[in-house]
Amino acid sequence: MEEERLEMMLGSYGGKVSVLEWETESGAAEETMLLWGIQQPTVSKQNAFVSHSSLQLLLDACGHSLSILQSPSSLGKPGVTGAVMWDSGVVLGKFLEHAVDLGILVLQGKKVVELGSGCGLVGCIAALLGAQVILTDLPDRLRLLKKNVESNLRHGVRGSAAVKELTWGDDPDNDLIEPPPDYVLGSDVIYSEGAVVDLLDSLTQLCRPQTTVFLSGELRNDTVLECFLEAAVKDFVVGRIDQSQWHPDYRSPRVVMYILVKK
Repeated sequence: MEEERLEMMLGSYGGKVSVLEWETESGAAEETMLLWGIQQPTVSKQNAFVSHSSLQLLLDACGHSLSILQSPSSLGKPGVTGAVMWDSGVVLGKFLEHAVDLGILVLQGKKVVELGSGCGLVGCIAALLGAQVILTDLPDRLRLLKKNVESNLRHGVRGSAAVKELTWGDDPDNDLIEPPPDYVLGSDVIYSEGAVVDLLDSLTQLCRPQTTVFLSGELRNDTVLECFLEAAVKDFVVGRIDQSQWHPDYRSPRVVMYILVKK
């Protein structure tokens, strides 16, 4: 099935991606089976680039030494998300840096909205790459997010960063959608079937046909991913970005990355 995939460019990303197109209802299931078969995430190391027991994540990006504060004590609390970093966030952030370095992605001066920003690493990297970033999350996650944005974006920032509350499924404030974002980013945002509907609702409200969406995620639950893909292809052209296009030092068989453009 992989050999038959259409390779093309999507949105404002200059690299080629494997477009997910299927003629039967089993297409989303086949995609997840393919991923688990090829990457075998369950037998590979979890948290290759992060530590959930640490109070901070140290990472060099865009010529800066970033120190991202975490809240490990919040990790086990029911309903709490965004307290720590996951590999998918590091992978996405370094992918953006790598793609800009290669000249196949331009973030300078572009409007970027990040969904479920959590600790804020991805949005901070996008701002360092010149984007005008709005990092969003639930109200109870904004304190940690603001602290990380303020402490890591003090000097030498080519773009800008603002933190804003956004609950998926709710109507977004006007400044999120006018003008429409050039890019929407999300890491580890596909984590439950219940969240999929609200996530796609927010993506639909935020995006225009000229918006390019990058989503990276941990391969934990094939049912949740299948649910997302099955629903996403109704309103978006969806492509998978091969790991050969990721930053060479930040690749993981436990992570997948998709690009979406509104139909």
